[in-house]
Amino acid sequence: MKWLNEEDIQHISIGAAVLGTGGGGDPYIGKMLALSAIKKYGPVKMVTVEELEEDHFVLPVSGMGSPSVLVEKIPSFDQLKAPLEAYEEAVGKKVDVVMPIEIGGVNSLIPVAVAAMKGIPILDGDAMGRAFPEAQMVTFHLDGLKPELVTLGDEKSNVVSINPADGIWSEKISRQITIVMGGSSIVCDYGINGKQAKESVIPDTLTLAQQIGALLTNERTAKIHPIVQMLEKLNGYKLFTGKAIQIERKIHGGFTRGKAIFEGSDEDKESTCQLFFQNEHLLAEVNGQPVAITPDLIAVLDEETGMPITTEGLKYGARAVIVAFPAHEKWRTDIGIETAGPKYFKYECDYIPLETLVKEVNQ
Repeated sequence: MKWLNEEDIQHISIGAAVLGTGGGGDPYIGKMLALSAIKKYGPVKMVTVEELEEDHFVLPVSGMGSPSVLVEKIPSFDQLKAPLEAYEEAVGKKVDVVMPIEIGGVNSLIPVAVAAMKGIPILDGDAMGRAFPEAQMVTFHLDGLKPELVTLGDEKSNVVSINPADGIWSEKISRQITIVMGGSSIVCDYGINGKQAKESVIPDTLTLAQQIGALLTNERTAKIHPIVQMLEKLNGYKLFTGKAIQIERKIHGGFTRGKAIFEGSDEDKESTCQLFFQNEHLLAEVNGQPVAITPDLIAVLDEETGMPITTEGLKYGARAVIVAFPAHEKWRTDIGIETAGPKYFKYECDYIPLETLVKEVNQ
């Protein structure tokens, strides 16, 4: 158990934007929501998965929709807590602990703000170990759990409750509701007990985000670039260094979709890299060959500072380093690849683990 301070929030917002693979919302918005809530309502206690009681009621709180829309529709405190209170009323019990559904820029910190408002702890863990674009892409779904109840709220005080048949239907129905709500909503789903959390939650991911953020923020020596330190910590790989020369980005079907093309520099000066994204980066190709494939993590970092660049924040001319990290082992199972692998997103390639791809490229 620990109490989150202002520096922790700052570091989590940065580290979560790295693990969020370009998605999960704007980290600045998440940081300001969390800091404002803590200033108004008081500090937030973070508990580990091991500290949960088996009968604790744990509820994820997150934002759904296009990150590009969320930048223009920043949620109020009332909007943040309304879906949780509707969930509590529907099930007839109070939430003991909130948690992030994913580790992404804003979605790591929305539950911190809600925890401050409700005076309850936040869980140090999530259901993805990264960010994914769709609601069924969670470890709860991989483990056979169903959302059963989903509550959604918007800035106009609309709150909608649904009882989907499974995670896939939850995504389909919630996405359409979110589009009607203007392209973004606050969502509570997959209310679970402590026993289920211990079995399904990927633990310690907020702490990991905090550690990554500290690496990228704190003063460093000239000998070791923060990107190198981060790659060592995450068992990651540098895929490409270059400049963004073309960005195609649009909002379609409730997502920010598109691709970015980078012209190589330094050791990659004769090469071109393409990134394909749906809120999150899902596929990286160098000279037409895949070098990192979902569910493994792909991130774009500022070449000089190492700071993460989100899919909606990427600009023409940005000089960047593209890196990748292995996904959590739950995502490398058959059901994990079926749920969030390349074929689901209609990419032609099969999933090949990052380590294998890098070895093949370097041969």
